[in-house]
Amino acid sequence: MSYPPPVNPPGSAGPYGRQPGANPYLQPPQQTPQYPAGPPPAPGGPPPGWPPQAPVRQGGGGRRAFGVVLGVFGALGMIGGGALVAHAYNNSRQDIANDEYGNVIWQDEPVDRIFPLTLGGGGYEAKIYDRNQAQWHRMGISQDTACEKALTQHTLEAAQDNGCKAVLRATYVDPTANMVATVAIVVMPSGPPEEGPKDKVDAVYGEHRTTEGAIAPYPVPGTLAAKWKARNGSFLRAVPGENLPYAVGASIGSVDGYVAGNLPGEYGEFQDDQDMDRESWHANAEELVNLMLPHLSRLQRGDV
Repeated sequence: MSYPPPVNPPGSAGPYGRQPGANPYLQPPQQTPQYPAGPPPAPGGPPPGWPPQAPVRQGGGGRRAFGVVLGVFGALGMIGGGALVAHAYNNSRQDIANDEYGNVIWQDEPVDRIFPLTLGGGGYEAKIYDRNQAQWHRMGISQDTACEKALTQHTLEAAQDNGCKAVLRATYVDPTANMVATVAIVVMPSGPPEEGPKDKVDAVYGEHRTTEGAIAPYPVPGTLAAKWKARNGSFLRAVPGENLPYAVGASIGSVDGYVAGNLPGEYGEFQDDQDMDRESWHANAEELVNLMLPHLSRLQRGDV
C-alpha cells in the first residue's frame, strides 16, 4: 500500500522551485498610496500637494536685480559712447578761428588766395570776390619777394630798418583796361597792434606820400601790364588789428603810359589842376588797398 508523498514543509520550495500555492498568473495586490498626514482630500478633488511644486531657490531675487542693474548700466554705456562719438564727429567738422594764424598767412596760404582773381564791391562781406562787381582783375603774381625789389625810396628804408621779411606783389587791371596797379603786402615782424614795425613803415610813407612811389610796378609779360612803368599815384597803410604784421600798399598808373599831372591845354594851366589830377590817382590806389584789408582779415578768420 502506498502513501502520497508528504506535504512540503512550510518555507520549502515546491517541485518546480516556487513557493507552494503561488500562482504566476496572479498580480500582486495594489498598494494603497500613502498621503502625508493632513486633512482628507475632498471628494473628487486633487490630492494634497498636487501638482508638485518646484523647490524655491533662496537668493534668486538678488541675482535678478543685479542683472537688471548691469543691463541698465550697459545700456547707459552704449548711449554715452554713441554720444561721445557724435560729439567728436561734430567737433571734427567745426572750424575754430585762430587769430594767430594771421601771422603766417603770407607763407601758409596759396599765393592765388592771398591775391584773389578779382576784387570789388568793398566792405567786409564776401561780395568783394563777386566777379559781377569786380573793379580789378588780376594779371599776374610776382615770384620775386625781395624787399629791395618791391619797395622804393623812403618806404624801403623804413621797412628794412624795422625788419622787413618779404614783399608779395600782384598786378591788376581795371575792367576798362585803362588803369593798371600793383598791390603789395609788406611782411613785417610781429609786434604790438599799434606803433609796431608795420606802423613805422606807414608813418614814413605818410611823410613822403606826395613824392613817394612806395610800391615798385610789376609789369606782367604778355598782358596789358607788360609795358607799365609810370606811377601816377600810390597809397600804403598798416593793416589794423592784432596778429596781422603787414602793411598793404599799391601803386597805380595808366595802361597807355599817361603820366599824371601833364594835363593838356587849358586843363593844365594851373598847378592846382595838376595836383588834383595826381590826387585822383592816389585815391584810386587807396581804394584798391581798402579792398585788400578786409580780404586779409577774412583769411585770418578762415572765411575765404
